Amino acid sequence: MRQVSLLGEQAILDEADGVVVTRSPRSVALVAFLVVHAGVPQPRQRIAALFWPDSTEAQALTNLRRELHHLRHAIGGESLVATGKDLCWRDTPAVRVDVRDLELAHRAAITGGDDAVLAHAPAAIAGYRGEFLPGIADEWVVQPRAELESRCVRLCDLLCEARRGRGDLPGAAEVARRRIHLRPLEEHGYRTLMELQAAMGDRAGAVSTYHHCASILERELGVVPDEATRKVLRRLLARPSGGPRPGTAGLVGRSRELRHLLGIWQNAAAGRAGLVLVRGGAGVGKSRLLDEVAGTARAHGAVVATSQCFGTPGRLPLAPVADWLRAPAVQAATTNLDPVWRAEVDRLVPSGRSRDGPDTGTRAMVDAWQRHRFFEGLARALTGTGRPMLLVLDNLQWCDQETLAFLTFCLGLRPDAPVLVAATLRTDDFDEWSETGDWVARMRATGLLTEQALNPLEPGETARLAELLAGQPLAPGDRELLQATTGGFPLYVVEAVRGKALPGSDLTAVLRNRVEQAGSAARRVAGLAAAVGRDFTLALLTEASDLEPDTVVRAVDELWRRRIFHECGDGYDFSHELLRDTAYRLVSPPNRWLLHRRIAQALEMLHAGDTDPVSGRLAEQYARGGRPDRAVSFYRRAAAFASSTFAHAEAIRLHQEALDLVRAQPDSRESARAELSILETMAAPLNARYGYASPQVQHALERTIDLARQLGRRDSALTAMVGLWASRFVQGRTGEAYELATTVLNLVDPDSELRGAAHFTFGGSATSLGRPAEALQHFDLAVKLSGDAPLLTVGTRLDVHATAWAAHPHWLLGHTGEAVAAAVDAIGLARAIDHPYSLAVALAYAGITYQMCDEKVRLGDVVGELGELCDRYGFAYYREWGLVLGGWRAGRIDTARRGIDNLRAEGSFARMPYWLSLLADLSGPESARATLDAAIVAGQARDDVWWMPEVMRRRAALDEPATAVSRLRSAVRLATAQGSVALRRRCEHDLGVRGGVR
Repeated sequence: MRQVSLLGEQAILDEADGVVVTRSPRSVALVAFLVVHAGVPQPRQRIAALFWPDSTEAQALTNLRRELHHLRHAIGGESLVATGKDLCWRDTPAVRVDVRDLELAHRAAITGGDDAVLAHAPAAIAGYRGEFLPGIADEWVVQPRAELESRCVRLCDLLCEARRGRGDLPGAAEVARRRIHLRPLEEHGYRTLMELQAAMGDRAGAVSTYHHCASILERELGVVPDEATRKVLRRLLARPSGGPRPGTAGLVGRSRELRHLLGIWQNAAAGRAGLVLVRGGAGVGKSRLLDEVAGTARAHGAVVATSQCFGTPGRLPLAPVADWLRAPAVQAATTNLDPVWRAEVDRLVPSGRSRDGPDTGTRAMVDAWQRHRFFEGLARALTGTGRPMLLVLDNLQWCDQETLAFLTFCLGLRPDAPVLVAATLRTDDFDEWSETGDWVARMRATGLLTEQALNPLEPGETARLAELLAGQPLAPGDRELLQATTGGFPLYVVEAVRGKALPGSDLTAVLRNRVEQAGSAARRVAGLAAAVGRDFTLALLTEASDLEPDTVVRAVDELWRRRIFHECGDGYDFSHELLRDTAYRLVSPPNRWLLHRRIAQALEMLHAGDTDPVSGRLAEQYARGGRPDRAVSFYRRAAAFASSTFAHAEAIRLHQEALDLVRAQPDSRESARAELSILETMAAPLNARYGYASPQVQHALERTIDLARQLGRRDSALTAMVGLWASRFVQGRTGEAYELATTVLNLVDPDSELRGAAHFTFGGSATSLGRPAEALQHFDLAVKLSGDAPLLTVGTRLDVHATAWAAHPHWLLGHTGEAVAAAVDAIGLARAIDHPYSLAVALAYAGITYQMCDEKVRLGDVVGELGELCDRYGFAYYREWGLVLGGWRAGRIDTARRGIDNLRAEGSFARMPYWLSLLADLSGPESARATLDAAIVAGQARDDVWWMPEVMRRRAALDEPATAVSRLRSAVRLATAQGSVALRRRCEHDLGVRGGVR
């Protein structure tokens, strides 16, 4: 059987196994056209003209015949009734179409009673996964789209009433929420849900539903809920109505800035992706200005998705991106992505499939290359709606590093996408957020960034805003006082007017006065909400508060009416960060400690089934509530969760918070064990973010080894030694790396999983020390013992890496054929396991192999692929290898020098004599002498001597005859001592040419 999906997801699937048969937009649209006219033959000429309007009639008919041929293979011929003149859709058991299922269920439900509704409506509503053919704006789609949505809404109403009549209130509420999702501007759905929630005893939920309704209507239509909806709320709160909350004034004094931003938006909507930052001090009206832009974008059919960043830790990395992905239009578009990309989106916003566990997260930290694919999946989802997209982000100064990295990636991936990222940025104390400042500077350099400064209002504009809010004119003296008090900052003007601030009050007093005007319970709830530190739900507040739930609900409603709180997603947030700060300052330090502990306990109880998504918040609350033991546990869980989305910076930060708490405890074996455990899991994200040679990785591994030795944990010490060996080796500290490799090889147990890694490290060190025969033996053992395990913090497949590196001692020993074969085998193995990072390693080592063999054609091939791979996945270290090797092959000294300079800047001095010798090949005589002399010094200083005979040979070519002969004899002796047959032959050849006698 076949399943044709036209609602939300657009695909034809095999119903038995769910495999997609085709996602061809043309094929699916053609089926859709026939399905909405089921039973009515449609002339071929009409169809051809609709689907291929730019083709000639003959060509359009030919295209139609080709499409029909594909469709018959995809769904069979029984449902497609074709004659020479027309086409018709016929329902058959062999093909199920979600649109037809909905239509048939609707017909059965409206003609039958409650039993028919209960039997047919649930499956039909569940099958309505989104609008009909989302992203297609053809005229023939519009009417069926509206009719199908109306049928689903009608089914929701019928099913809700039927379930309520049978006493299934939770089931009825579920359907009411679905109806609200379909028609968010119709109050009927909100009233129904409020009544059901009240009947179930969930008054808090009912009040939240009202607030959500009011916020949607205010934002989208500029109106308040009607009297019928307000009457339901009054019954819930059992008190006289205070009327709707105070209205908002229109935008005042920003016409020039608004025109500028709308121009930027129009350019983006036309297919020029961009980023705009609205900059200014706190309270100057940045968010309000972007609200106006968003309203205009929505009015013209764009998709608008909003999010915000918070000044307190505990929010998940990439949380703004997750908020954007939850926008209904984006969710609908995501269903049409290929499964490989939907799986990446599921990492961040699960769609019902199981979430990756900690083991997957740890692997994700090692396989850093997967981050690129993850980002690409998210970007494809956000740019795949088929409509212009406005992504709004408030308070960019607090943005996490992963979101900033994603924004750079997304805008670079699709520069022609109709997407604009519009963010607000506070400029007061901006130096505190240096990482965001660095990112802004980089974005300026790309040319994608436009900045809009926002200044305080002029005195006349301040007065006009106040008069609009107060509904009456201001006296001339009050105008001057208001400007002096508020500085022309719109937030302070609004708060001063609403709070009836005393004349001459400063800005702090204005905000304090606003909070203190609330009732006693409302002030206590505001302090509790401020301690949460970010958006919060009524359920969390009622659980964490010592007040009665009804009292908390009334308090939240009061704070919402006073516009101290505003509706945010599924909960609430403060209307401005400054109000949050003010409310928190009104709580005494001892009470803050108690509130944080209560919040942590409430979070843990509310998320008892899955605390991973809130583990960061739990950690912060327990830490501030005086429970370091609980905080450490949740910091570690949060770090593992962050790593599942490749959020290395956040994982490192969370690990560091846990370390700080552990290290603050008295020294003991228990604290040492805790610190060791944290450091072991911290090594991988450190390596992924900073690289092998970084001081951060080195220090963490050294401390790990010390602790492991103190605790008698041999495997932990050896694992860290392998990681530290990689750090030492890449830094060019060859002797120290060899000592570590020797220690690991001597201490590792015969049956240990580290045995292969031990031989690998020894083989690598032996190669650099000029002992190729010994190195080859250990590389062979490493491959035999490795299995398919990754090389710990190095992140490559051990068998690939060892095989690739073994090519070099093979060549040094004169086994040219074996060297080339090893390079080819390593590349083939990396391709077979589909592991891009291992493939980059194999290509990089093959590049050196082909250079030594003077195989310039092969060298060009591998360097080209290596460059593409490194650019795509952001591999730094091996990218520099490709630059040096590619520069040498092409005779581009600037490219080779850039690669060497990059390696030096990264602290990567391994193989420096080799790299410098390639640079010397591209230099004039004088420069080549200096470069080769530097190579000799570097090799001697760092014990990196495997290439030293060749460096000496090349230097001799630039010497006077007597000096050259002496240097060549030394080179021959060194090559002989090393057993380097290939280099000895080269040196002996040159010695014979120069007239030397052995």
